[in-house]
Amino acid sequence: MDRLVPQEVDLRTLSPLTLAFVGDGVYELMVREALACQANRPNGALHKLSVSLVRAEAQSAAMELLLPLLTEEETAVFKRGRNAHTARAGGDYHRATGLEALFGYLYLSGNIARCRELFAVAYNGQQGEGGALSGPEKNEKKG
Repeated sequence: MDRLVPQEVDLRTLSPLTLAFVGDGVYELMVREALACQANRPNGALHKLSVSLVRAEAQSAAMELLLPLLTEEETAVFKRGRNAHTARAGGDYHRATGLEALFGYLYLSGNIARCRELFAVAYNGQQGEGGALSGPEKNEKKG
């Protein structure tokens, strides 16, 4: 799959916060799509689950799962995002910004397959014990 807007962009000219701006939307869309495909739920329940998965603490926890899987280049993008000066402070927020920068970079570079790969690890990791989807809302297959 190609990007949604097939416009050329030189990623080297984009700041880490611009990458995070795009990555925030990419990650949230992936979360929303995964939740919608998982089960038909009321809108309020979908929103609550979505927020629980895209908040800074959840993204920071997801990043802990992803760090060992990243290439050198991806790690550098994550660190640029994590170290960017933002209006908010705190380790979780900075790691979340790094995750968003990474997803923005991968998406804008057209590496959608890698976005999917990393998202699957993060999303599945958050469904485990104590994760946002570990309660009765989780749609488990019987078989």
